[in-house]
Amino acid sequence: MSGHSKWATTKHKKAVIDARRAKSFAKLIKNIEVAAKIGGADLAGNPTLYDAVQKAKKTSVPNDNIDRAIKRGAGISGESVDYQTIMYEGYAPGGVAILIECLTDNKNRAAAEVRTALSRNGGNLADPGSVSYNFSRKGVIVVSGEGTTEDDVMMAALEAGAEEIEPHPSGFEVITEASDLVAVRAALQEAGLDYESADVEFVPSLKVEVDAETARKVFRVIDALEDSDDVQNVYSNVDLSAEVQAELEQDD
Repeated sequence: MSGHSKWATTKHKKAVIDARRAKSFAKLIKNIEVAAKIGGADLAGNPTLYDAVQKAKKTSVPNDNIDRAIKRGAGISGESVDYQTIMYEGYAPGGVAILIECLTDNKNRAAAEVRTALSRNGGNLADPGSVSYNFSRKGVIVVSGEGTTEDDVMMAALEAGAEEIEPHPSGFEVITEASDLVAVRAALQEAGLDYESADVEFVPSLKVEVDAETARKVFRVIDALEDSDDVQNVYSNVDLSAEVQAELEQDD
């Protein structure tokens, strides 16, 4: 699951989590394959691949699967990887804007699945440009809060080029320019701070705060989109107050 919004903190029953875990593995593997195809199999010389591998390992993807994905993507195994990145824009209930990032080998299938997921769950496709203007590509690093203070993160990250540091359910979220992601991540590592993920994401400039009932409808749209193997990431500008998050957590 991806995206700047914190809906991950308000999820899910065990059966749903288990089902999503398998899909998450497949999407992490796809990220590794694409990174290896673009930048080669050497982790030291390919920071995008390095971060994709680290994320997969932290999500417990088996090392054999990771190694095979690197070889497949880099063409070492003789297999070919041919994915196309496509962005779709849409709206969920409550006027919440969503960006849908697909990584697919079949553009027509991806388009059909996105359209169906939206229309069946109260969302709709938007014209190109009508949503994306509200999002910027940013580096997003999630730092573990265990044994770490905000001052620790600030000292390491701000000097390396971080723009913002925000609270996150796992600890802290460090926002950077996309081009500064690797430098800030390296600075955090040098300071001995453990990070959970480091990704380039689409971060909204304006957020929409919704009530609990609207939030449930928004998450149904996001869940339906993420059920598609072609959908790699879903980003939204939904914003949840502490009260709404607490109410949603009672759903479990």
